[in-house]
Amino acid sequence: MLLEKIEQSSDIKKLKAEDYPVLAQEIRQFLLEKISRTGGHLASNLGVVELTMALHLAFDLPKDKIIWDVGHQAYTHKILSGRKDGFDDLRQFGGMSGFPKRKESPYDAFDTGHSSTSISAGLGIAQAREILGEDYSVISIIGDGALTGGMAYEALNNAAQLKKNFIIVLNDNEMSISKNVGGMSRYLSNVRTREGYADLKLKVERTLRSVPVIGKAMVNGLFLAKNGIKQFLVPGMLFEDMGITYLGPVDGHNVEEMVQVLKEAKRVRHAVLVHVVTTKGKGYGPAEQNPSRFHGVDPFDIETGKPLKEKQFPGYTDVFSEKLCELAEKDPRIVAVTAAMPDGTGLSRFAKQFPDRFFDVGIAEAHAVTSAAGMASAGLKPVVAVYSSFLQRGYDQILHDVCIQELPVLFAIDRAGLVGSDGETHQGIFDISFLSLVPGMSIMAPKNLWELERMLEFGVGFDGPLAVRYPRGQAYRGLSEFDAPVEYGKAEMLFEEKDIALFALGSMVSTGEHVREKLKAIGYSCTLVNARFVKPLDTDMIDRLCRSHKLIVTLEENVLRGGMGMCATRYIHEHHPEIHVIQVALPDAYVEHGNVSLLREMLGIDSDSVIKRIFTEYLDPYDSHGNMKIQNSFDCPNSTEKERRDP
Repeated sequence: MLLEKIEQSSDIKKLKAEDYPVLAQEIRQFLLEKISRTGGHLASNLGVVELTMALHLAFDLPKDKIIWDVGHQAYTHKILSGRKDGFDDLRQFGGMSGFPKRKESPYDAFDTGHSSTSISAGLGIAQAREILGEDYSVISIIGDGALTGGMAYEALNNAAQLKKNFIIVLNDNEMSISKNVGGMSRYLSNVRTREGYADLKLKVERTLRSVPVIGKAMVNGLFLAKNGIKQFLVPGMLFEDMGITYLGPVDGHNVEEMVQVLKEAKRVRHAVLVHVVTTKGKGYGPAEQNPSRFHGVDPFDIETGKPLKEKQFPGYTDVFSEKLCELAEKDPRIVAVTAAMPDGTGLSRFAKQFPDRFFDVGIAEAHAVTSAAGMASAGLKPVVAVYSSFLQRGYDQILHDVCIQELPVLFAIDRAGLVGSDGETHQGIFDISFLSLVPGMSIMAPKNLWELERMLEFGVGFDGPLAVRYPRGQAYRGLSEFDAPVEYGKAEMLFEEKDIALFALGSMVSTGEHVREKLKAIGYSCTLVNARFVKPLDTDMIDRLCRSHKLIVTLEENVLRGGMGMCATRYIHEHHPEIHVIQVALPDAYVEHGNVSLLREMLGIDSDSVIKRIFTEYLDPYDSHGNMKIQNSFDCPNSTEKERRDP
């Protein structure tokens, strides 16, 4: 096999051109076999196999720097740079990341995980290269979906001023995660229909340069007229008008053609954009037919494309999707907004049922938030569905455009808490902290699927900014007997006893339930409260707990700093200084990829870890005979905590 000969980037240069299609096929087969076992990003990686091969052939890596936008399509890059063995534990704790990581390999020039960043990062590296007097190529890869993000245009505008070589490769597959939308998508569609332009330009330039004596002068003369030719052959020529040389479109599955164009791009003494057209999911029928479903996959059967583990119960995203459609049936003012994530956030169903009230703004979270603010100011009830880690990209707009005006925008924050395999850039562990700082923002989290429904009912009728956060994965079905109406800023008492009070939020309520069961099994009584609201905090409930308990344990799936626990602790220390508080939260750190249950245990927020902290920091861990009261694990047959959080 040719793939066995690839141990580092330079090895691909030892192959003959006729071997390229064979290697591409072997890489695709390798990706299918590995990702079908571990899960990961499939369709995007299948689509860039030949593009990645061309990059490794045309450039000298790792001296030259490749920056991958988002980075979930860098699997072939990892294969060609000597990391084939890492795919056995891809995205598993302690294993290889599914994204570029500088600490993982010198071939990874910049860490990426969010969209529309590669041109900015690449431009910064190119500017550093010039200041330090170094000599290497900088290549930023960006998808057509990522070009819907405003940051990409800011970077393009800045890149046009560069007087040295900087290469931007536009990977155009007509997709981001879902189908692309908007003006840039239409523009690129027009460009694709003018494929003759690139061939004509190259042929004319080569022919003229071959003419003795006057050839070069003729080329220089024609350069002055080229913009007019381009305007005729390629409508708009957005990039050329900005001052960025445009080459393409190029067949993204023809290695030799791409290598030729990339080498020409290296000769341009300013910013140049190479437009490469690829097919997402290339080479695997199910992924080509349904690239959205195969964007990020769990382990699956290669033959059928079906997941190995079928979903038995609805996830929180499913619950949100169904309930929002039900509410929209009753209220025509409800509209839904997403940033290129209709499938991931569950809004595809809403889009089909209410197409005129659904808005996919592309990968543009800042625009999504402000446009929702505009809708709210004009009398609509916008629901912005977004992943927790992506909401960070609209923070200024939340503060400036929504909350200052006290506009009734409901933020449905999916993937809140630990999400697992995508790692640091995707863990939703900061939203409580950054949202709670904003005056006028209210935040709540449901304990189970039914409470999410109640909170959505409450949210669409609330007259102000409001966020409801819920985790990835299967929706918790426990505690169904507790279904008190949702009241603004009010917690819910679940079990009231004595000794220890657990004040838990959202996904951590079920953890609190298991802590309570395990403590009862060894003789301790325990109160459990469902906090419901982070902001406003139910201080009346906290006062009630402080009157009858000496220890209060706060539980949340968010970083400690700025979280619910810190707010509750500050209040308790000011008003009930005699009460001992233990704050269970995530550390002030970025959390790497791995199975969610394993991460919860490692980070000390699973039920066994909570109990150990209670004993270590408050209770006596020894009995009268000097034996440990607690062991490494607890036998609790009713516990379904780990199964609940496995993605």
